[in-house]
Amino acid sequence: MNLTHALCHELGAPPLLGMGPIVFVVDDDISVRESLESLIRCEGWQPETFSSGQEFLTRPRVLVPSCLVLDFSLPGLNGLELQKRMAVERTDMPIIFITGYRDVPMTVQAMKAGAVEFLTKPFSEGALVSAIRAAIERSRVALSRGAEMRVLHDRYASLSSRERQVMALVVSGLLNKQVGGELGISEITVKAHRGKVMQKMKADSLPDLVRMAAKLLPAPATMAAA
Repeated sequence: MNLTHALCHELGAPPLLGMGPIVFVVDDDISVRESLESLIRCEGWQPETFSSGQEFLTRPRVLVPSCLVLDFSLPGLNGLELQKRMAVERTDMPIIFITGYRDVPMTVQAMKAGAVEFLTKPFSEGALVSAIRAAIERSRVALSRGAEMRVLHDRYASLSSRERQVMALVVSGLLNKQVGGELGISEITVKAHRGKVMQKMKADSLPDLVRMAAKLLPAPATMAAA
């Protein structure tokens, strides 16, 4: 690749302002890091480069859309090993592998583990930019879902044990009278608990509460046992 800052002017790319999406690059070749840094800035993303997987792992997790452009062959912690670490610690950061040679079994392994793309050097700028754009969008969606789930879990944690039982039975389709029969409490008490559940979960309607329950746990029956 022959990438220079002049390319920014040719593409009409604006300078990087504020904290936008971050594209991390891990490659032990300084010329590759510098070239990718220029291209990433041209596209309006924020680049951060590292020479090793170990160095990258010292970087605290970010809560903005991001992705990792990762060289497969690295000294110490190689690309696949770093990918395994990230599958546990940084699930919202997609990976784009780059490599100097094509190895089919290696490629299959990386893609099965969730890599967005596997590019062989020398690759076109367009192919990398497209892969990064798709990875950042995937990261954006993952972060949004993660934030939503944290809010739902916090709301659910605020429910009392009885309120969780009532919620589980209500979202399973039982009427207040039936819920009371299941729990051995009066219908009036069920209504009171149900009102608290709707309030604490910030549910606008029963269908809204059902959707929340479906996201929180695999099945309402699991909630009942919580």
